[in-house]
Amino acid sequence: MLGANGSGKTSLLSALTGYLMPTSGEICLLGERYGAADWRELRKQVGLVSSSVRQMMAEDEPALDTVASGKHALIDCWQTPPRADRLRAARLLRQVECAYVAERPWRVLSQGERQRVLIARALMAQPRLLILDEPCAGLDPAAREHFLQFIQRLGRRNNAPTLVLVTHHVEEIMPIFTHVLLLKSGCLMAAGKKTGALNSANLSKAFNAQIKLSRSAGRYAMSVSAKPGVVV
Repeated sequence: MLGANGSGKTSLLSALTGYLMPTSGEICLLGERYGAADWRELRKQVGLVSSSVRQMMAEDEPALDTVASGKHALIDCWQTPPRADRLRAARLLRQVECAYVAERPWRVLSQGERQRVLIARALMAQPRLLILDEPCAGLDPAAREHFLQFIQRLGRRNNAPTLVLVTHHVEEIMPIFTHVLLLKSGCLMAAGKKTGALNSANLSKAFNAQIKLSRSAGRYAMSVSAKPGVVV
């Protein structure tokens, strides 16, 4: 999901997860229609990794407990999780390649480690859909690339949930992602397979700039031509 600031990405996510009531139209998620299904139950099948969740984590909570708390979507657990939950949390930390941080408190984890822990936390509830809302924000270039390669490996697993990536950067669209949705001013501008929807013309319209898109080895890059008289 791509779009400039204010294009409606956050509002769309809020509607999908049942926190924003639509005034018109129809929303279908995982084969269920808003208004005809219990969105409170359907929401449990959707994992969300976002900055809003990251900011609520308890500074002293060990990563293993943070992951285990995802089973019931709890924040700052006041008691030790059951043994079965801790064992599953440990398996998920291995799955996201972060087993070594199990006993480390949240405050000492790097940004990349925190994102992986939050993904493991989201997977604790065995979601069918996993939304990654700008997961690379705050990562340096090397950490970002390591994280993106991890997302590629995660998406290729047989039991992986459907992944939705929200981003401003085409460089973060890994080969595992098959479709693109472009938003502009709260409206759908383009949607479909990457090969059709993701192009220079659509990006230029979405970001109101002259953009040239290039592709190499399944990865994307774009260049933006500054308008005369504009100081960056």
